Amino acid sequence: MKIWVDDVRPQPDAGWMRAYSSKGAIALLEKASHPLWYLIPHTEIALDHDLGGDDTSRPVVLWMIENNFRFEKYTILTANPVGYEWLEGMIERYLK
Repeated sequence: MKIWVDDVRPQPDAGWMRAYSSKGAIALLEKASHPLWYLIPHTEIALDHDLGGDDTSRPVVLWMIENNFRFEKYTILTANPVGYEWLEGMIERYLK
């Protein structure tokens, strides 16, 4: 399973599940937490920090930490340096 969380950039190919908002991403993660879905390897999540308006991917990362939901690979897409630093720090500290 690969999840692409970005409100602007197109996902690279058809193999990605797409979320445009933090709520959409968390809904995908909740669905993937179901025991039957959990059998599918969680290979990668790609995160943009700024998702439009006041929405960010911070709630997504916090949800993953609180639920011990991990991926094999994390990609940060954002051009926001403060957002990048926050995402990278939280992922490195709690999810790797």
